[in-house]
Amino acid sequence: MESWKRRLRMGMVGGGQGAFIGAVHRIAAALDQQIELVAGCFSRDPANTKLTGAQLYLDPARCYDSFQAMAEAEARLPADKRIDFVAIVTPNAAHYPAAVAFLDAGIHVVCDKPMTCSIEEAEDLVTRVEKTGLVFALTHNYTAHPLIRHARELFRSGRMGTVRKVVAEYLQDWLARPVERDGSKQAGWRTDPAQSGVGGALGDIGSHAFNLAEYVTGERVVELSCDKTTFVQGRRLDDDANILLRFAGGAKGILTCSQIATGEENALKLRVYAAEGGIAWEQENPNYMKLYRLGEPVRTLGRGHCDYLTPEAMAVTRTPAGHPEGYLEAFATLYVGAVEAIRRHIDGKPMPTADYRFPTVHDGLRGVKFIHRAVESAQKGGVWVTL
Repeated sequence: MESWKRRLRMGMVGGGQGAFIGAVHRIAAALDQQIELVAGCFSRDPANTKLTGAQLYLDPARCYDSFQAMAEAEARLPADKRIDFVAIVTPNAAHYPAAVAFLDAGIHVVCDKPMTCSIEEAEDLVTRVEKTGLVFALTHNYTAHPLIRHARELFRSGRMGTVRKVVAEYLQDWLARPVERDGSKQAGWRTDPAQSGVGGALGDIGSHAFNLAEYVTGERVVELSCDKTTFVQGRRLDDDANILLRFAGGAKGILTCSQIATGEENALKLRVYAAEGGIAWEQENPNYMKLYRLGEPVRTLGRGHCDYLTPEAMAVTRTPAGHPEGYLEAFATLYVGAVEAIRRHIDGKPMPTADYRFPTVHDGLRGVKFIHRAVESAQKGGVWVTL
């Protein structure tokens, strides 16, 4: 059966009881009715996996004790039964070995960010994906908001002129106290270098701000200078960072990320200023964006079926203006893009990587390099380092 005549079969690694992001992925994957969850290894604890699988009405035989066993068993199933792709939603340290297991089994991958815990691992995944030709999607979900897609086209088309200044900030307060010592599972692994990697706030949310800045502007950061801090005593990773950025095209930028910013919930904001105009967008109010034009009144653009939006924004708009779209829909849009690419691959007509409508393994490598170079800069007193 051609892939376009059925839902794609998804497996999941991670996302068991007590997890947060796994449930988000399951909701997003189901939103457009293109995907069916059929298998999983939801936890390192087999009992957790079995319980999660039962709650999701999965066949117990396809609820595996390890991701290695899952990759091997699924690859042995007939083509009309095995999973088409896997979603990896574990703590960061498990991203790389899980991705390797499924890529080696010939199975497409959707993976949370940051992609790996080391640059060497990220480079290895790039090599494996390029060698196999398999689809690898990275869930930088904020890139999928309609107005972010609109902003991207404004800058990349040249209509805004040369980019001069970029201000990206991502502020939260949920780690303002040492909640990792009070049994918080989410805080526990995110503040543990063995599970999270070398970056705390830098890896968890700073990587999102970095990705968004490059995605919208089309400009690559070539140098950075970082000052990072751990404000909560006894914590082993940074919970606040401030970074100066230099872009290849001459623009200068500021990136700040913090998880101890009292009163902030999920304040991801992006401002980009070019020679002829600029934009300002906030994740907590994603259906509107400020548009600046030199010498003209400020405009507020809305998300919806609006004639002034670019085709790229309209293509990912689900509901009319005034009916909000947000976090889950953006995640779902990435899944839709991955589904299209995977279908094309299954049917023997692979889509060119340049046409992918989601962040790729190459974006994953950029993010991992950003985290490591920022940490390197901070450890050397804020010296400028090359990215």
